[in-house]
Amino acid sequence: MMRTLLSAAITTACLTVAMPAARAADCASLQSLKLPETTITMALRVTTGGVVIPPETSLTGLPAFCRVAGEIRPTADSVIKFEVWMPETNWNERFLGVGNGGFAGTIGYGGLAANLRRGFATAGTDAGHEGDAEDASWAYQHPEKIKDFGWRALHLTTDRAKKVIAAFYGRSARQSYFDSCSDGGREALMEAQRFPEDYDGILAGAPANNWTGLLSSGVDVTQVTAGDPAGYISNMKLPAITRATLAACDAQDGVKDGFINDPAECHFDPKVLLCKSGDSLDCLTAPQVRSLAKFYQGGTNSHGESIMSGYAMGDEWPGWKDWVIGHGPGSGSGLGYVQNFFRYMVYDDPKWNVLAANVDDAWQQANDKMAADLNATNADLSGFAAHGGKLILYHGWDDPAISPWSTIAYYKSVRKQMGAEKADGFVQLYMVPGMEHCVGGPGAASFGQLGLPEASGPGSGILPVLEEWVEKGTPAKEIVAAKFDGTGKTATTKMTRPLCPYPQVAAYKGTGSTDDAANFVCRQK
Repeated sequence: MMRTLLSAAITTACLTVAMPAARAADCASLQSLKLPETTITMALRVTTGGVVIPPETSLTGLPAFCRVAGEIRPTADSVIKFEVWMPETNWNERFLGVGNGGFAGTIGYGGLAANLRRGFATAGTDAGHEGDAEDASWAYQHPEKIKDFGWRALHLTTDRAKKVIAAFYGRSARQSYFDSCSDGGREALMEAQRFPEDYDGILAGAPANNWTGLLSSGVDVTQVTAGDPAGYISNMKLPAITRATLAACDAQDGVKDGFINDPAECHFDPKVLLCKSGDSLDCLTAPQVRSLAKFYQGGTNSHGESIMSGYAMGDEWPGWKDWVIGHGPGSGSGLGYVQNFFRYMVYDDPKWNVLAANVDDAWQQANDKMAADLNATNADLSGFAAHGGKLILYHGWDDPAISPWSTIAYYKSVRKQMGAEKADGFVQLYMVPGMEHCVGGPGAASFGQLGLPEASGPGSGILPVLEEWVEKGTPAKEIVAAKFDGTGKTATTKMTRPLCPYPQVAAYKGTGSTDDAANFVCRQK
């Protein structure tokens, strides 16, 4: 699901402009470029306006570019595939890295195409293995591949890409940026924490940075919500839940618009949905009420201590349909990640069953074995700050995959570790009302992330804002997001809203259309 969402986002990217680029080498000559532990497998000039990526991806509308592919083998069990795409002309003299979703397993070609169209030299990696985003079987008894996935593949790809770019253009990129979401958000924070000089500016969306906490929490939540068949909530009941949560909290900000502006202020009690006489699609049975409360609460250990917070309220339908609920008990996409993580990474036991697991042991084993390579929770970003790096975090309040509270918790930990004044100089967080996982949802969820259209046209989105911060020292006070009807040239703007630096929230001024960001102001809570 994460890969599908990211692909849908980045393949709708807009075009931008740049300046001419003089090349120091022709593309084909890069085939013989010598790099450590690296084999260049392709150096091809592409002038047809598009490429076909087997088995079925077709990318069009591309400028002429040099396509370089290679493999990096830092250990005997490592095969890290990567590609670097460089525009022949109109290079903006910047490098923009592409991340992954889920358990990775493919190069983000849609992201490469989107970045290329905007004038960037760009690169991506499969993170050291090939497979579907929800598949972790590749990790079974392969500790080096787990390290590649966790942190090594992206760092080495970044290093090799910079060298390829310098060889092609005869000079290095002026600045290096990274823009990704989900597991890519985790990768982004891993780069800032472990390799602070790799990137000058980082966009980290909905980061799965507390990887072990996220999936350990899923063990407890699954046991409560799916361990008893009577507690399973079918998709058919989700619309009733959404109606109830919106009735309780949608209008709290003075605007009734179909999503909750500040879920932190929503105190909806699932018990109001308890069936009074018999079961129906408009109410919940007592076991289902307990399940709903658990989805909001998140996972806990046997002592009642939080492993990770749960979901926010207001977009249960359709937001929870695929990820949380699935099409029957135990079929949600989130559970697939939980099962695969513990089977193939933590316990090396393909028969491991989430319903039979001990929650405390699962959490302990996950942290002991996997946290060092997979978690990106270190709040000490002093190296990144010293490098002059700037970090923008963002997370959709309606995310059904990764708890929005986890990103808030990480942001707060950085401010505590670094000091509020120091942190404010290089870190910002934007919480996006009505946005689901990285993209989409009932709210204004398009603001230039992952190559999506920008609310006020090219140059107005979150990436140009980051560039302005890095290159001119000007942090943004707010970013305008949009909700569009349709895609491409036929898209029309349905609504715009300001995204405010956390903890500020957008407040309606009281006059004018509530579909126009100009009629809102960012205010401290």
